[in-house]
Amino acid sequence: MKSILPVLTVVGAILLFWIVAVIPMNIHLAADMAQRQDMLVTPDTPAARQDVGSISLALQNPNVIPMTYSLDRPRLPSPDQIAVELYDTVIDKKITSKRSLVYHGWVTLSATLLGFAIGTTLGVALAVGIVFSRTMDKSVMPWAIVSQTIPILALAPMVIVMLGALGFQGLLPKAMISAYLSFFPVVVGMVKGLRSPDAMQLDLLRTYNASNAQGFWKLRLPASVPYLFASLKIGISASLVGAIVGELPTGAQAGFGARMLVGDQYGQPLVTWAALFAAAITAAVLVGFFSMLERITLRRMGTQAV
Repeated sequence: MKSILPVLTVVGAILLFWIVAVIPMNIHLAADMAQRQDMLVTPDTPAARQDVGSISLALQNPNVIPMTYSLDRPRLPSPDQIAVELYDTVIDKKITSKRSLVYHGWVTLSATLLGFAIGTTLGVALAVGIVFSRTMDKSVMPWAIVSQTIPILALAPMVIVMLGALGFQGLLPKAMISAYLSFFPVVVGMVKGLRSPDAMQLDLLRTYNASNAQGFWKLRLPASVPYLFASLKIGISASLVGAIVGELPTGAQAGFGARMLVGDQYGQPLVTWAALFAAAITAAVLVGFFSMLERITLRRMGTQAV
């Protein structure tokens, strides 16, 4: 209970701030609606109302405040509006429906998992090479760091266009973008983990005349497991972001990114916000899965997470 209370406190503070922020963000839209219903007691023209501050407008028209929480196209949706939209698109809709977030979530999740698998495999392989090869350490590691300075929004369209020219469309281009974002945390974490054994442990291996392969399997790899799981939790979140970013420049017909595009293009902010929250919930579930797997693995190994 003590560990949950701080989390609930932060969540409650965010919700309270959000609920309060809805009023100034939507008050002018609500004022326009109220003016059409002859409920407004401030200047009638939109330009004149823009000159009136949001707080003043709300104080002069307290009857308009409830309207800010029920607009069809608000600037900032209220929490209950997003909850209703999520319920409608997750629970009420069939998972085969193009309006179902479960359907769109699976499209994004498939690219996420494929890209994460590619990125993790590449990251672990590079980390092993960097630790055991001084040449790779001096040559590959700097390039891995530099690669992360390229904005993903600029890189994603180029990757999609190049792979499309080679005949690869759909799942693979998005997976490659996910792999690009997920491999770097794995590389850094694994390098840190594989180098975590201290000098005394390494000297003991030399005393027993252990080979590099034996040192890797008996010492370095077990020592790197906590670092690996920490990297995997970062990598899976980055992979999900990569899959969503990969859907944006292609005008994708399915996926969380496609739902965000629909919301932006057709002026449906509730659709956009519902997709954003669905993506956040998906990321939380994936991270929670790896956290559970980490606890089980480390408990069996008799170690603790870093």
